[in-house]
Amino acid sequence: MSLIREDDLIASVADALQYISYYHSPDFIRAMGRAYELERSPAARDAIAQILTNSRLCALGHRPICQDTGIVCVFVKVGMEVRWEARRDLEAMINEGVRRAYLDPGNKLRASIVADPAFARTNTRDNTPAVIHTEIVAGDRVEITVAAKGGGSENKAMFEMLNPSDDVADWVLARVPEMGAGWCPPGMLGIGIGGTAEKAVLLAKKALMEPIDIAELAARGARTPIEELRLEIYRRVNELGIGAQGLGGLSTVLDVKILDYPTHAASLPVAVIPNCAATRHVHFTLDGSGPARIEPPDLSLWPEVAWSADANARRVSLDGLTPEQVASWKAGDRLLLSGKLLTGRDAAHKRICALLDQGKPLPEGLDFHGRVIYYVGPVDPVGDEVVGPAGPTTANRMDRFTETMLGKAGLLAMVGKAERGPEAVATIAKHRSAYLIAVGGAAYLVANAIRSSRVVAFPELGMEAVYEFEVRDMPVTVAVTSDGQSVHEQGPTRWRGQFAGFPIVAE
Repeated sequence: MSLIREDDLIASVADALQYISYYHSPDFIRAMGRAYELERSPAARDAIAQILTNSRLCALGHRPICQDTGIVCVFVKVGMEVRWEARRDLEAMINEGVRRAYLDPGNKLRASIVADPAFARTNTRDNTPAVIHTEIVAGDRVEITVAAKGGGSENKAMFEMLNPSDDVADWVLARVPEMGAGWCPPGMLGIGIGGTAEKAVLLAKKALMEPIDIAELAARGARTPIEELRLEIYRRVNELGIGAQGLGGLSTVLDVKILDYPTHAASLPVAVIPNCAATRHVHFTLDGSGPARIEPPDLSLWPEVAWSADANARRVSLDGLTPEQVASWKAGDRLLLSGKLLTGRDAAHKRICALLDQGKPLPEGLDFHGRVIYYVGPVDPVGDEVVGPAGPTTANRMDRFTETMLGKAGLLAMVGKAERGPEAVATIAKHRSAYLIAVGGAAYLVANAIRSSRVVAFPELGMEAVYEFEVRDMPVTVAVTSDGQSVHEQGPTRWRGQFAGFPIVAE
């Protein structure tokens, strides 16, 4: 019979969350390395190079892989023979571990959780509470899987009650293009089949906690219908040509994981949830001997990939940028931005557009005329950093504000990640603006281009405040041109049907 101490559980959860903030798991690194070697699309290969370079930098520097350090999801199995030495209940202990991890001064993580979600949406400031799933099982151990799920991928979760005669693979193939690139491919798809509505979604999330092994599965061959389904969906999704960051390429998913459960004879519930290129989870066991020890991965696992700017990339000065320069950009052009830009996410856009639509002035010192905005909510800096990891957020959440920001605020261009919706693309063309993308999953690498940072407006919004960044050679790709050409339409069309086959497993 094990005696599990409160302090050991709290410390283990905190350590695990810090660990996954800066270490990709070895299976992910191997899979991304294979994707890099097999990729033939120059744009997708460049994006994967940024992701792998960023991953190694974070492992060395112990800084977050992505600025979105996630909503904490915890799966707990408590042995029936376990005894506790604790004052708090289980959820309170886990949440204390989350609080300590996210407020750790040596590697402070971004607090993204808001309470009163339908109304005030007030940031809890410490990323609590976690979403916790608990099972009571046989044994005298406590097994915990901790994950940090980014909003960009979580927002693409989909569920449907299919008819029993429907084809699951066909349903998934119809859903993946609807996800767009906001989930930061290449990553994983977790699929849950059966049970009830909530069970199918939970199965999809749990499936994402399993190791990436599609290459090994392909090498030995499927032994069960579920394994056959995994291989079929993996192949068909990659044949879509969506590619890294939606730029068009051969690798859209690194693996497909499926869990199923018995269901009603009249039902076929199916859920799919993607995991992004900042996939973060780790498993540990408490047996009463103290806090869990999680060994760091061997840095030799990382492939020898060191991203550098394309020799053909155009250097662009943001200070004095003109509409004529913006009009000269072509879809797929790689740019290196230098100068000052403003930032803004959902909450700031809502406030700004409300003021402009009411004919009211913006806060003193906030002027978007002729400027570029970066959709980002950065991690707080530590040490001598001017800003923490600061990768892009999903841009289409700002689509509803685009007309006001371009027409009334006077913006010249925008930087984010993933595709824009048709109305936003039309608005960009109407105002002869442009939309640029930075690589999601390369937040620490992007932050290295930021030389200064200051809050300009709405400091009470925390990471959603408006900042002014001064950047030097910040890498971006032109995604939507001033005449409405979109790389997210052109790229996948170019690479559709060219999937090169399953990744090769080394002997």
